[in-house]
Amino acid sequence: MPDPPLTELGEQQCHDLCSKFPYHANISLLVTSPLRRTIQTTLIAFESELSRSIECIALPEVQETSDLPCDTGSNLSTLKEDFKNKPVNFSLVPEDWDNKRDKWAPNQDAIDARCREARKWLKARDEDAIIVVTHGGLLHYLTEDWTGCGKFQGKGKGPLLRRIKKKLFPNAYSSRYVGTGWENVEFRSYRFVDGDDENASVKETAESKQRRGFKDKPLTKEEKVQLRETASKDWQEQGFEKASKV
Repeated sequence: MPDPPLTELGEQQCHDLCSKFPYHANISLLVTSPLRRTIQTTLIAFESELSRSIECIALPEVQETSDLPCDTGSNLSTLKEDFKNKPVNFSLVPEDWDNKRDKWAPNQDAIDARCREARKWLKARDEDAIIVVTHGGLLHYLTEDWTGCGKFQGKGKGPLLRRIKKKLFPNAYSSRYVGTGWENVEFRSYRFVDGDDENASVKETAESKQRRGFKDKPLTKEEKVQLRETASKDWQEQGFEKASKV
């Protein structure tokens, strides 16, 4: 189904998030992927921010990674009509944002580039506390954090990958994590790394890791590269991503 809306369960999960999210009073900007389900998530889960006239900006760079119908957005005129009475700013969304070509292509190089652009845009903002409502697959690229991918990778072979999985995920995980290490309406907190203006890298806060019960087990550079490449290969096999052009 192209650009589907939230299900009833999804709406209830957003209401639950609204109730349990502890930082409503601190938020100074809302940023959302322009897909229907993320816009709806923002409008429901962060209703209190919107009631305080906190701006909500649709940012096309944080749309989902794949070109599957469910991950392909609606055209801009349709979105504006469907959300015309809602406080969503679509001024940064171009007419071609939903074509899944060139800048918006579902391959590693294109996704890397637009996530870097999104991070630099976010870092340049004056607001101190920004909510970004986006998608599980995209979040691995946006945060450059691939550790959660061990939750769904079952095909990877070799001693290095087995060592990574054992280090990060000693217990088995269910298939509900297929495609991402993020759960529905999960929230984490990140800060920008000082002195990295070119890539605008982010790092998860200690409080955020503690809140979700993640024990910090640092990976080597080789392990991080292997985990990322294995995740990308699995996504290509599952149809979530296409190979970059050489």
